[in-house]
Amino acid sequence: MIATQTAPQLPQPSQKVMEELPEVQSDKPTDANEHCPGTESEQAGKSSACDGCPNQQTCASAPKFDPDLPIIEDRLRDVRHKILVLSGKGGVGKSTFTSQLSWSLAHDPDAQVGIMDIDICGPSIPKIMGCEGETIHTSGSGWSPVYVADNLGVMSIGFMLPNPDDAIIWRGPKKNGLIKQFLKDVEWGPLDFLVVDTPPGTSDEHLSISQYLKASGIDGAVVVTTPQEVALLDVRKEIDFCRKADIPVLGIVENMSGFVCPSCSGESFIFAPTTGGGRALAEDMGVDFLGAVPLDPRIGKACDYGQSFLDEYPESPASEALMGIIRKIRAKIGEPLDDEEEE
Repeated sequence: MIATQTAPQLPQPSQKVMEELPEVQSDKPTDANEHCPGTESEQAGKSSACDGCPNQQTCASAPKFDPDLPIIEDRLRDVRHKILVLSGKGGVGKSTFTSQLSWSLAHDPDAQVGIMDIDICGPSIPKIMGCEGETIHTSGSGWSPVYVADNLGVMSIGFMLPNPDDAIIWRGPKKNGLIKQFLKDVEWGPLDFLVVDTPPGTSDEHLSISQYLKASGIDGAVVVTTPQEVALLDVRKEIDFCRKADIPVLGIVENMSGFVCPSCSGESFIFAPTTGGGRALAEDMGVDFLGAVPLDPRIGKACDYGQSFLDEYPESPASEALMGIIRKIRAKIGEPLDDEEEE
């Protein structure tokens, strides 16, 4: 008889989390119009949403310097490498890739790794990393990340919800305010790697993170896609966003690239690359193709249980593909794996 594995019991979210945390800061005046773009926006005082607002003239004439930017730069001074994980399309496996990249980086006991989840409306990192229901603690030095290992910390809005099923229904200024707090109010400490998991698209969260990290520097973005043209359509836009925002593109990762049957070893393409998939896209856009990760049902299982797929199933072709991609990313940011680390 085959034994079935049951998911580990995870703690329930604390009902006091939201009360214990300071209120999310916003650059939107309390007496502003409903669709205020925020005082830091280039459209402040100029947008049609500003018409009739008592602050319109002040916002339009005020210099657009954000006093928090030097604070963020100072807070992140000891973060050596910052990597964004992006995709214009949802459901392609960004958070899954973020988790496996971070687990791999943290394999080195001398490396300090952080994950910042800025997918405000769909925070899946706490579940994937096995820390769902944990509580953020505050101190005089700021918010403390939740640690899933001695050298791997996580920060997400998912830790702030009294109920994990609560919807986050926020406009741009409030999202931007929380992302800013994740950068300036979280006590990350010295980090070798900060991996930022982003939502789909090219909107508020992406603009904010690129603006807030500009002074301290971004090593680059890993763009995740699946093979079918429906995904590639949006990924092209994401690469264009990176170029307009001066974010280096480290390369493209093609997720769910194919499925190898564990019984007969036959390969089939669940998502057919009708226009050439991620490799052809990389060639067309002039960026590097980092590799293709085949489907393995155990990836989803590991994410549901908050486990490192690379550690649990090192013999999987997907693990081999992931490690090949991670080696390329590390080489690109000047942190190549040596022979001992690869073993």
